[in-house]
Amino acid sequence: MRLIESILADAASIAAVRRDIHAHPELCFEEQRTSDLIARQLTDWGIPIHRGMGKTGVVGIIKNGSSDRAVGLRADIDALPMTEHNTFAHASRHHGKMHACGHDGHTAMLLAAAKHLSRQRNFDGTVYLVFQPAEEGGGGAREMIRDGLFEKFPMEAIFGAHNWPGMQVGQFAIKSGPCFASSNEFKITIHGKGGHAAMPHNSVDPVPVACQMVQAFQTIISRNKRPIDAGVISVTMIHTGEATNVVPDACVMEGTVRTFTLEVLDMIERRMKEVAEHTSAAFGATCEFEFVRNYPPTINHPAETEFARQVMGQVVGPENVQEFEPTMGAEDFSYFLLDKPGAYFLIGNGDGSHREGGHGMGPCMLHNPSYDFNDDLIPLGATLWVRMAEQWLATAR
Repeated sequence: MRLIESILADAASIAAVRRDIHAHPELCFEEQRTSDLIARQLTDWGIPIHRGMGKTGVVGIIKNGSSDRAVGLRADIDALPMTEHNTFAHASRHHGKMHACGHDGHTAMLLAAAKHLSRQRNFDGTVYLVFQPAEEGGGGAREMIRDGLFEKFPMEAIFGAHNWPGMQVGQFAIKSGPCFASSNEFKITIHGKGGHAAMPHNSVDPVPVACQMVQAFQTIISRNKRPIDAGVISVTMIHTGEATNVVPDACVMEGTVRTFTLEVLDMIERRMKEVAEHTSAAFGATCEFEFVRNYPPTINHPAETEFARQVMGQVVGPENVQEFEPTMGAEDFSYFLLDKPGAYFLIGNGDGSHREGGHGMGPCMLHNPSYDFNDDLIPLGATLWVRMAEQWLATAR
């Protein structure tokens, strides 16, 4: 690996910042302490900042030379609403809140890069450091765009990264095209007619209606969608009834839909609504169908993906740059990629052996209460950010 010496020299101090953030997790749109810390660090390094974009977001601006070219680098800053099982010194001090996805580490990597870029300024143009709130369900990227991110900071492209447990430290993974799925929720309320369970003929039972729907939804995946297109419908909750001898009046079904394209998503939403309404009608019931689109699919742009792949190969060697296998998980960096060219990639977090004594007994996996970010990634991720910024601004477009 070709790591930048000044970033290596600062690795311990930046790791201490990361652990401070880990110990004080904040949920989406509540990241006031975290944004204060980020703003203070950037200001101490002489980096102008803009605050309040996307409510608690921070944008750092590093300019050099006379070029009007610009590139954006993004890190997410929020935590998850879950209780940490680790008991080491930097474990969460707030019950029910935890940095279980490594956003503390993403923030630290970008801060380390910011410190080097502000000191060396080996580029001609502008690097925008986008510290984004509310990735975990709040749509912070969308909110920053609504607040004028790309108008106030007109970058040519934007790049983002996520740590990936199970992939070796010193490896990256990236893929052109769809890499994370869209995230969507549905809620279907079936209205029947309640009555005595011993005399079901006097009722309209919503439970068998729900059972028919669950089965029929899977035919959308197997018979309405092309086999080569990816899609998932998962009914994850069914709520009904209060007593064993009562046919309930209503039944509520909820779940998630994941796709890699908006075309497949459009089809699934339309067919689910048709199946729900017609199945209800066939049994003499009615239904209310609600479908909420949360995050769109994350689709990397080909040219920017190839650019990132080349820079990664220079830092860790081409043999350590893998082709990322798409996941049905979702990521709100997708909103940025709808408006700007760019790419999203993974950095290996290792197998969990980096965790200190006092870690939980669970695996070091994302969204697990025993997770912890690997601080060895900080100089590697920061080096890559620096090289990507320098080379993007140096390459003719």
